[in-house]
Amino acid sequence: MFSASVPFTYDLNQLYLEIVQMPDLLEQLYSTAGGRQRALINQLCLDAFLPWLQAEIAPRARVYPNVAALPSFWEVVNGTGIALDNMRLVLVPSLAMDMDELRVPQEWIDIPNWVANYYLAVQVNLDDGWMKVFGYTTHQHLKTIGVYDPSDRTYSLEVEDLISDLNVLWITQQLNFPQVLQAEIPPLSPLEQTQAENLLERLGNPELIFPRLSVPFFLWGTLLAHGGWRKQLYARRQGLAEQWSIPQWLQANGSNFPQNLGWLQQEFVQVRSGMRSQEKILGLRRQITIAGNTYEFRILPSGHPEEHIWRFELRSSSPGSIIPIGFKLRLLTEDLQVFENNEDTATTSVDVLYVEVMLEPGEGLVWEIEPIPEEYDREILRF
Repeated sequence: MFSASVPFTYDLNQLYLEIVQMPDLLEQLYSTAGGRQRALINQLCLDAFLPWLQAEIAPRARVYPNVAALPSFWEVVNGTGIALDNMRLVLVPSLAMDMDELRVPQEWIDIPNWVANYYLAVQVNLDDGWMKVFGYTTHQHLKTIGVYDPSDRTYSLEVEDLISDLNVLWITQQLNFPQVLQAEIPPLSPLEQTQAENLLERLGNPELIFPRLSVPFFLWGTLLAHGGWRKQLYARRQGLAEQWSIPQWLQANGSNFPQNLGWLQQEFVQVRSGMRSQEKILGLRRQITIAGNTYEFRILPSGHPEEHIWRFELRSSSPGSIIPIGFKLRLLTEDLQVFENNEDTATTSVDVLYVEVMLEPGEGLVWEIEPIPEEYDREILRF
Protein backbone atom coordinates (compact mmCIF):
# COMPACT_ATOMS: atom_id res chain seq x y z
CA MET A 1 0.00 0.00 0.00
CA PHE A 2 1.61 3.22 -1.18
CA SER A 3 0.52 6.80 -0.77
CA ALA A 4 0.48 9.21 -3.69
CA SER A 5 2.47 11.51 -1.41
CA VAL A 6 5.34 9.06 -0.90
CA PRO A 7 8.58 10.49 -2.34
CA PHE A 8 9.33 9.36 -5.88
CA THR A 9 12.79 8.12 -4.92
CA TYR A 10 11.90 5.64 -2.19
CA ASP A 11 13.99 2.61 -1.22
CA LEU A 12 12.41 -0.59 -2.52
CA ASN A 13 13.78 -2.46 0.50
CA GLN A 14 11.85 -0.27 2.94
CA LEU A 15 8.16 -0.47 3.66
CA TYR A 16 6.10 2.66 2.98
CA LEU A 17 2.46 2.82 4.08
CA GLU A 18 -0.15 5.49 3.66
CA ILE A 19 -1.55 7.35 6.62
CA VAL A 20 -5.20 7.29 5.62
CA GLN A 21 -6.74 9.59 8.20
CA MET A 22 -6.01 11.27 11.48
CA PRO A 23 -7.16 9.23 14.49
CA ASP A 24 -9.87 10.45 16.82
CA LEU A 25 -8.20 10.81 20.21
CA LEU A 26 -10.90 12.99 21.76
CA GLU A 27 -12.05 10.22 24.10
CA GLN A 28 -8.51 9.57 25.35
CA LEU A 29 -7.02 11.98 27.86
CA TYR A 30 -3.34 12.76 28.24
CA SER A 31 -1.83 14.94 30.92
CA THR A 32 0.76 16.75 28.78
CA ALA A 33 1.16 18.06 25.25
CA GLY A 34 3.99 15.57 24.81
CA GLY A 35 1.69 12.73 25.79
CA ARG A 36 -0.93 13.84 23.25
CA GLN A 37 1.64 14.04 20.45
CA ARG A 38 3.11 10.68 21.45
CA ALA A 39 -0.33 9.10 21.34
CA LEU A 40 -1.03 10.69 17.96
CA ILE A 41 2.03 9.38 16.16
CA ASN A 42 1.76 5.94 17.77
CA GLN A 43 -1.90 5.68 16.78
CA LEU A 44 -1.13 6.77 13.21
CA CYS A 45 1.68 4.25 12.98
CA LEU A 46 -0.48 1.46 14.41
CA ASP A 47 -3.48 2.26 12.17
CA ALA A 48 -1.32 1.99 9.06
CA PHE A 49 0.92 -0.94 10.01
CA LEU A 50 -1.40 -3.41 11.77
CA PRO A 51 -3.96 -3.78 8.91
CA TRP A 52 -1.08 -4.29 6.45
CA LEU A 53 0.49 -6.90 8.73
CA GLN A 54 -2.82 -8.74 9.17
CA ALA A 55 -3.52 -8.72 5.43
CA GLU A 56 -0.05 -9.64 4.19
CA ILE A 57 1.75 -11.60 6.90
CA ALA A 58 -0.12 -12.57 10.08
CA PRO A 59 -3.94 -12.50 10.10
CA ARG A 60 -4.06 -12.99 13.89
CA ALA A 61 -1.63 -10.18 14.73
CA ARG A 62 -2.99 -7.94 17.50
CA VAL A 63 -2.07 -5.13 19.84
CA TYR A 64 -0.10 -6.18 22.91
CA PRO A 65 -1.41 -6.45 25.55
CA ASN A 66 -4.73 -5.05 24.28
CA VAL A 67 -6.20 -1.92 22.70
CA ALA A 68 -7.78 -0.67 25.93
CA ALA A 69 -4.36 -0.53 27.60
CA LEU A 70 -2.74 1.73 24.98
CA PRO A 71 -3.46 5.11 26.63
CA SER A 72 -1.78 3.96 29.86
CA PHE A 73 1.35 3.13 27.84
CA TRP A 74 1.38 6.23 25.63
CA GLU A 75 0.84 8.54 28.59
CA VAL A 76 4.40 7.85 29.70
CA VAL A 77 6.40 6.04 27.00
CA ASN A 78 6.81 5.88 23.21
CA GLY A 79 6.17 2.62 21.36
CA THR A 80 3.44 0.07 20.63
CA GLY A 81 3.63 -3.68 21.14
CA ILE A 82 2.19 -6.12 18.58
CA ALA A 83 1.78 -9.84 19.29
CA LEU A 84 1.99 -12.42 16.53
CA ASP A 85 1.53 -16.16 16.87
CA ASN A 86 5.05 -16.89 18.04
CA MET A 87 6.77 -13.56 18.52
CA ARG A 88 6.33 -9.94 19.51
CA LEU A 89 7.20 -6.68 17.77
CA VAL A 90 7.47 -3.13 19.05
CA LEU A 91 6.80 -0.21 16.69
CA VAL A 92 8.94 2.80 17.65
CA PRO A 93 7.77 5.85 15.65
CA SER A 94 9.50 9.19 15.26
CA LEU A 95 8.69 12.49 13.56
CA ALA A 96 12.37 13.23 12.88
CA MET A 97 13.03 14.08 9.24
CA ASP A 98 16.63 12.82 9.23
CA MET A 99 16.45 9.27 10.55
CA ASP A 100 19.97 8.25 11.55
CA GLU A 101 19.20 5.94 14.48
CA LEU A 102 16.65 3.83 16.29
CA ARG A 103 16.11 5.01 19.86
CA VAL A 104 14.08 2.68 22.09
CA PRO A 105 12.86 3.57 25.59
CA GLN A 106 14.40 1.42 28.30
CA GLU A 107 10.98 0.16 29.38
CA TRP A 108 10.67 -1.94 26.20
CA ILE A 109 14.11 -3.47 26.80
CA ASP A 110 14.39 -4.03 30.57
CA ILE A 111 10.84 -4.72 31.79
CA PRO A 112 10.59 -8.52 31.40
CA ASN A 113 6.92 -8.69 30.37
CA TRP A 114 7.38 -5.84 27.87
CA VAL A 115 10.35 -7.37 26.05
CA ALA A 116 9.84 -8.12 22.35
CA ASN A 117 11.75 -10.14 19.77
CA TYR A 118 12.02 -7.35 17.19
CA TYR A 119 11.98 -3.53 17.28
CA LEU A 120 10.89 -1.62 14.17
CA ALA A 121 12.16 1.90 13.52
CA VAL A 122 9.36 3.97 11.96
CA GLN A 123 9.45 7.45 10.42
CA VAL A 124 6.09 9.24 10.40
CA ASN A 125 5.56 12.11 7.95
CA LEU A 126 2.41 13.96 8.97
CA ASP A 127 2.60 16.60 6.25
CA ASP A 128 2.73 14.16 3.31
CA GLY A 129 0.69 11.39 4.92
CA TRP A 130 3.00 8.37 4.98
CA MET A 131 5.04 6.24 7.33
CA LYS A 132 8.20 4.26 6.60
CA VAL A 133 9.75 1.28 8.39
CA PHE A 134 13.38 2.21 7.78
CA GLY A 135 14.88 -0.72 9.67
CA TYR A 136 14.59 -3.23 12.45
CA THR A 137 16.72 -5.03 15.01
CA THR A 138 16.41 -7.56 17.80
CA HIS A 139 16.29 -7.24 21.56
CA GLN A 140 19.62 -9.09 21.64
CA HIS A 141 21.31 -6.45 19.47
CA LEU A 142 19.84 -3.48 21.31
CA LYS A 143 20.86 -4.87 24.67
CA THR A 144 24.35 -6.00 23.70
CA ILE A 145 25.60 -3.52 21.09
CA GLY A 146 23.13 -0.66 21.51
CA VAL A 147 24.25 2.51 23.26
CA TYR A 148 22.46 3.21 26.54
CA ASP A 149 21.87 6.89 27.29
CA PRO A 150 21.09 7.42 30.99
CA SER A 151 19.93 11.01 30.38
CA ASP A 152 16.74 9.86 28.62
CA ARG A 153 16.90 6.13 29.45
CA THR A 154 17.03 4.84 25.90
CA TYR A 155 18.96 2.24 23.94
CA SER A 156 20.00 3.33 20.44
CA LEU A 157 21.47 1.82 17.30
CA GLU A 158 22.82 3.71 14.29
CA VAL A 159 20.84 3.19 11.08
CA GLU A 160 23.82 1.30 9.62
CA ASP A 161 23.34 -1.37 12.32
CA LEU A 162 19.69 -1.95 11.40
CA ILE A 163 18.33 -4.39 8.82
CA SER A 164 16.49 -2.21 6.32
CA ASP A 165 14.55 -4.92 4.45
CA LEU A 166 11.58 -6.06 6.54
CA ASN A 167 11.18 -9.11 4.30
CA VAL A 168 14.29 -10.56 5.92
CA LEU A 169 12.42 -10.73 9.21
CA TRP A 170 9.52 -12.74 7.77
CA ILE A 171 11.81 -15.04 5.80
CA THR A 172 13.98 -15.89 8.80
CA GLN A 173 10.83 -16.64 10.80
CA GLN A 174 9.40 -18.91 8.10
CA LEU A 175 12.69 -20.79 7.74
CA ASN A 176 13.11 -21.08 11.51
CA PHE A 177 16.57 -19.63 11.05
CA PRO A 178 18.47 -20.23 14.33
CA GLN A 179 19.27 -16.94 16.06
CA VAL A 180 19.24 -15.45 19.52
CA LEU A 181 16.52 -12.81 19.55
CA GLN A 182 16.34 -11.87 23.21
CA ALA A 183 19.15 -11.09 25.62
CA GLU A 184 18.92 -12.17 29.22
CA ILE A 185 17.78 -9.44 31.58
CA PRO A 186 17.56 -9.53 35.38
CA PRO A 187 14.14 -9.67 37.04
CA LEU A 188 12.77 -6.54 38.64
CA SER A 189 12.57 -6.44 42.41
CA PRO A 190 9.03 -6.48 43.82
CA LEU A 191 7.42 -3.39 45.32
CA GLU A 192 5.59 -3.38 48.61
CA GLN A 193 2.12 -1.88 48.65
CA THR A 194 3.22 1.20 50.60
CA GLN A 195 6.05 1.84 48.14
CA ALA A 196 3.66 1.60 45.21
CA GLU A 197 1.19 3.96 46.84
CA ASN A 198 3.93 6.52 47.49
CA LEU A 199 5.10 6.29 43.88
CA LEU A 200 1.57 6.62 42.52
CA GLU A 201 0.98 9.67 44.71
CA ARG A 202 4.17 11.34 43.50
CA LEU A 203 4.23 10.31 39.85
CA GLY A 204 0.48 10.70 39.42
CA ASN A 205 0.83 14.48 39.67
CA PRO A 206 0.20 15.76 36.11
CA GLU A 207 2.49 18.73 36.75
CA LEU A 208 5.39 16.25 36.70
CA ILE A 209 6.25 16.37 32.99
CA PHE A 210 8.64 13.41 32.84
CA PRO A 211 7.55 10.85 35.43
CA ARG A 212 9.63 8.10 33.79
CA LEU A 213 12.83 10.00 34.60
CA SER A 214 11.85 11.08 38.11
CA VAL A 215 12.66 7.93 40.07
CA PRO A 216 15.26 5.14 39.68
CA PHE A 217 14.42 2.70 36.92
CA PHE A 218 14.15 -0.31 39.23
CA LEU A 219 11.20 1.41 40.92
CA TRP A 220 9.67 2.83 37.73
CA GLY A 221 10.00 -0.42 35.80
CA THR A 222 8.36 -2.48 38.53
CA LEU A 223 5.49 -0.01 38.79
CA LEU A 224 4.79 -0.15 35.04
CA ALA A 225 5.21 -3.93 34.83
CA HIS A 226 2.14 -4.27 37.07
CA GLY A 227 -0.78 -3.53 34.75
CA GLY A 228 -3.02 -2.51 37.62
CA TRP A 229 -0.57 0.06 38.95
CA ARG A 230 0.20 1.33 35.43
CA LYS A 231 -3.51 1.97 34.85
CA GLN A 232 -3.82 3.65 38.26
CA LEU A 233 -0.92 5.93 37.34
CA TYR A 234 -2.65 6.87 34.10
CA ALA A 235 -5.93 7.56 35.90
CA ARG A 236 -4.29 9.74 38.53
CA ARG A 237 -2.45 11.79 35.92
CA GLN A 238 -5.79 12.47 34.21
CA GLY A 239 -7.46 13.41 37.50
CA LEU A 240 -9.97 10.62 37.03
CA ALA A 241 -12.14 9.41 39.88
CA GLU A 242 -11.01 6.59 42.13
CA GLN A 243 -11.41 3.11 40.69
CA TRP A 244 -14.85 1.62 41.09
CA SER A 245 -15.21 -1.40 43.34
CA ILE A 246 -16.88 -4.65 42.29
CA PRO A 247 -19.89 -3.95 44.57
CA GLN A 248 -20.25 -0.53 42.88
CA TRP A 249 -20.09 -2.17 39.45
CA LEU A 250 -22.87 -4.55 40.43
CA GLN A 251 -25.00 -1.60 41.52
CA ALA A 252 -24.23 0.47 38.41
CA ASN A 253 -27.45 -0.45 36.57
CA GLY A 254 -26.49 0.39 33.02
CA SER A 255 -23.18 2.17 33.50
CA ASN A 256 -20.76 1.19 30.74
CA PHE A 257 -17.66 1.46 32.89
CA PRO A 258 -17.19 -2.28 33.57
CA GLN A 259 -17.96 -3.07 29.92
CA ASN A 260 -15.17 -0.74 28.84
CA LEU A 261 -12.80 -2.98 30.81
CA GLY A 262 -14.22 -6.20 29.41
CA TRP A 263 -16.71 -6.98 32.18
CA LEU A 264 -20.46 -7.60 31.81
CA GLN A 265 -23.19 -7.96 34.39
CA GLN A 266 -25.09 -11.25 34.47
CA GLU A 267 -27.46 -13.13 36.71
CA PHE A 268 -26.13 -16.57 37.63
CA VAL A 269 -28.17 -19.45 39.00
CA GLN A 270 -26.61 -20.92 42.12
CA VAL A 271 -27.62 -23.79 44.38
CA ARG A 272 -26.74 -23.09 48.00
CA SER A 273 -24.84 -25.82 49.80
CA GLY A 274 -27.26 -28.12 51.60
CA MET A 275 -30.28 -26.62 49.83
CA ARG A 276 -32.32 -27.85 46.89
CA SER A 277 -33.70 -24.51 45.75
CA GLN A 278 -31.96 -22.38 43.16
CA GLU A 279 -31.08 -18.74 43.64
CA LYS A 280 -30.27 -16.01 41.14
CA ILE A 281 -27.16 -14.00 41.96
CA LEU A 282 -25.95 -10.89 40.13
CA GLY A 283 -22.26 -11.08 39.23
CA LEU A 284 -19.72 -10.10 36.60
CA ARG A 285 -18.26 -12.10 33.74
CA ARG A 286 -15.69 -11.62 31.04
CA GLN A 287 -14.75 -13.75 28.06
CA ILE A 288 -11.13 -14.79 27.68
CA THR A 289 -9.30 -16.74 24.97
CA ILE A 290 -6.63 -19.35 25.63
CA ALA A 291 -5.00 -21.23 22.73
CA GLY A 292 -7.92 -20.35 20.44
CA ASN A 293 -10.60 -21.60 22.86
CA THR A 294 -12.97 -19.30 24.74
CA TYR A 295 -13.60 -19.42 28.46
CA GLU A 296 -15.63 -17.39 30.92
CA PHE A 297 -14.19 -15.84 34.07
CA ARG A 298 -16.82 -14.99 36.67
CA ILE A 299 -16.96 -12.99 39.92
CA LEU A 300 -20.00 -13.29 42.17
CA PRO A 301 -20.85 -12.90 45.83
CA SER A 302 -21.13 -16.07 47.89
CA GLY A 303 -22.64 -16.77 51.28
CA HIS A 304 -24.38 -14.13 53.35
CA PRO A 305 -23.73 -10.48 52.39
CA GLU A 306 -22.31 -9.61 55.81
CA GLU A 307 -19.61 -12.28 55.36
CA HIS A 308 -18.07 -10.47 52.35
CA ILE A 309 -17.23 -13.76 50.60
CA TRP A 310 -16.54 -13.65 46.87
CA ARG A 311 -16.31 -16.54 44.43
CA PHE A 312 -14.07 -16.52 41.34
CA GLU A 313 -14.78 -19.10 38.64
CA LEU A 314 -13.26 -20.21 35.34
CA ARG A 315 -15.53 -22.17 32.99
CA SER A 316 -15.56 -23.07 29.30
CA SER A 317 -17.83 -20.90 27.15
CA SER A 318 -18.86 -23.89 25.02
CA PRO A 319 -21.64 -26.14 26.41
CA GLY A 320 -20.28 -29.52 27.41
CA SER A 321 -16.63 -28.43 27.21
CA ILE A 322 -14.28 -28.72 30.16
CA ILE A 323 -11.21 -27.13 31.68
CA PRO A 324 -8.09 -29.04 30.52
CA ILE A 325 -5.55 -30.60 32.86
CA GLY A 326 -2.91 -28.14 34.03
CA PHE A 327 -5.04 -24.98 33.94
CA LYS A 328 -4.70 -22.77 37.03
CA LEU A 329 -6.82 -20.02 38.52
CA ARG A 330 -4.87 -17.90 40.98
CA LEU A 331 -5.60 -14.85 43.13
CA LEU A 332 -2.91 -12.56 44.52
CA THR A 333 -2.88 -9.55 46.78
CA GLU A 334 -2.60 -6.14 45.14
CA ASP A 335 1.21 -6.29 45.47
CA LEU A 336 1.25 -9.83 43.99
CA GLN A 337 1.68 -11.83 47.20
CA VAL A 338 0.21 -15.31 47.64
CA PHE A 339 -2.09 -16.23 50.51
CA GLU A 340 -3.68 -19.37 51.87
CA ASN A 341 -6.04 -21.24 49.50
CA ASN A 342 -5.50 -18.66 46.74
CA GLU A 343 -5.25 -21.13 43.83
CA ASP A 344 -7.14 -23.95 42.13
CA THR A 345 -5.44 -26.30 39.66
CA ALA A 346 -7.05 -28.75 37.24
CA THR A 347 -5.27 -32.02 38.13
CA THR A 348 -7.90 -33.74 35.97
CA SER A 349 -10.28 -32.32 33.38
CA VAL A 350 -12.96 -30.41 35.30
CA ASP A 351 -16.10 -28.38 34.65
CA VAL A 352 -14.99 -25.41 36.73
CA LEU A 353 -12.03 -23.99 38.62
CA TYR A 354 -12.93 -21.76 41.54
CA VAL A 355 -11.51 -19.90 44.52
CA GLU A 356 -13.55 -18.36 47.34
CA VAL A 357 -12.12 -15.64 49.57
CA MET A 358 -13.36 -13.42 52.38
CA LEU A 359 -12.40 -9.80 51.73
CA GLU A 360 -12.46 -6.59 53.70
CA PRO A 361 -14.27 -3.62 52.11
CA GLY A 362 -11.77 -1.73 49.92
CA GLU A 363 -9.37 -4.65 49.63
CA GLY A 364 -7.79 -5.27 46.22
CA LEU A 365 -6.98 -8.50 44.38
CA VAL A 366 -5.21 -9.47 41.15
CA TRP A 367 -6.33 -12.51 39.15
CA GLU A 368 -4.12 -14.75 37.03
CA ILE A 369 -4.83 -17.76 34.82
CA GLU A 370 -2.37 -20.27 33.41
CA PRO A 371 -1.91 -20.66 30.48
CA ILE A 372 -1.94 -16.87 30.08
CA PRO A 373 -5.04 -15.66 28.17
CA GLU A 374 -4.69 -13.59 25.02
CA GLU A 375 -4.82 -9.83 25.69
CA TYR A 376 -4.24 -10.40 29.41
CA ASP A 377 -3.13 -7.34 31.33
CA ARG A 378 -3.00 -7.35 35.12
CA GLU A 379 -5.82 -5.45 36.76
CA ILE A 380 -6.63 -4.67 40.36
CA LEU A 381 -10.15 -5.63 41.39
CA ARG A 382 -11.38 -3.56 44.31
CA PHE A 383 -14.01 -4.94 46.73
